[in-house]
Amino acid sequence: MKAYNRADAIWVYTPQQVHNVPAQMKPLHPPDSFFVQGARGWLELGNVNEAQAELDKVRAKKRDHPDVLEVLWEICARRGDWDRCVELGTELIDAAPARLQGYIQRAYALHRVKRTQDAWDVLFPVAEKFPTDATIKYNLACYATQLGRVWEGEQWLKLAFTIGNEQELRSLALQDPDLKPLWGKLDQI
Repeated sequence: MKAYNRADAIWVYTPQQVHNVPAQMKPLHPPDSFFVQGARGWLELGNVNEAQAELDKVRAKKRDHPDVLEVLWEICARRGDWDRCVELGTELIDAAPARLQGYIQRAYALHRVKRTQDAWDVLFPVAEKFPTDATIKYNLACYATQLGRVWEGEQWLKLAFTIGNEQELRSLALQDPDLKPLWGKLDQI
């Protein structure tokens, strides 16, 4: 274990070594990569229906590619179809276990369907696999706090502040309803 020390915080720990991860899936090639890029563009413009239409052009044998699954997850999330997002997160983890996005997306979807303990159970083991990712630590802070483990939530938030962009994360935390029990303490964390 490697310790991160903040002058104003207690010691918080994260693993020292990253585990071996399997080889990455091959990248998508045109025209499928263009369709995924187009769908992302439509999402940036806020047009979910056009994003879906663009993604529907991807060949059937490539629809289980992690790039496609990530965009499809985003489409379903914007539509509020969190049950489908849970399924897509699982598919993404299976297709690309070395990508942290699948774990984050699956856990977030579980939290949205009121399965916060399950969300915790997805993310906690991979906090070790991705030791320098602040998003996982931040989300664990949210889930711990929502599960009534406020002190533990504080510790995860301190770690997120230490390894991530503290100013951005602090600003986000002040607006995050999942961290509401910590709002009064944020200036001390």
